[in-house]
Amino acid sequence: MYLTISLAQQTFQLHASGAAYWVEQDTILLADVHLGKSAHFRKNGMAIPASADDMEYDKLNEVIELFQPSRLWFLGDLFHSYINAEWHFFEQWVRSQSIELALVMGNHDVIGKKLFEKIGVKTYEQLHMGDVILTHHPQEINGKFNIAGHVHPSIKMNGVGRQRIKLPCFFNNEYGLILAAFGDFTGTYTLKPKKGNRVFAIVGQEVIELQ
Repeated sequence: MYLTISLAQQTFQLHASGAAYWVEQDTILLADVHLGKSAHFRKNGMAIPASADDMEYDKLNEVIELFQPSRLWFLGDLFHSYINAEWHFFEQWVRSQSIELALVMGNHDVIGKKLFEKIGVKTYEQLHMGDVILTHHPQEINGKFNIAGHVHPSIKMNGVGRQRIKLPCFFNNEYGLILAAFGDFTGTYTLKPKKGNRVFAIVGQEVIELQ
């Protein structure tokens, strides 16, 4: 279900949903939920079932129940676009939570900060936690460890018989950790590891480190 790793002298439990539990901070980190994207697809004629809208909330509730954190921080692209019916479901979900919720603004987060703040979600451009900096876009920051989203990372694997498979992943490079996309309709971008990088692939309900 999750894999425990150590990076930058901190402990993270990487969950198959794409969420990461930061043990020392008792905080769940996740990125690229893209709420409302399935409705956007349906509006444009794609056959996405209405039940898909509930999947992200089920996943959110699952990781909160598992880790029992004091905080949950979204690292950008919480919503796919402007306010629609999805906002009202999100507002109800927020009101049902007892933990601290915060959003580091991403490029898709065009809904105004004031609306998030009004329902109890704090907003930031970036969050500094000692030597760790949380952003939406991955950044190389001298002397700091960056945790970000935005990329929707994946890795291609070659098998016997010329089989190929693309797996979403958490990607650790020379300056930080890129989280897997949490949303189910986000797509992925394939990254090519360099020497020293670490790749934590999501395989079904497990997270495994690739060698």
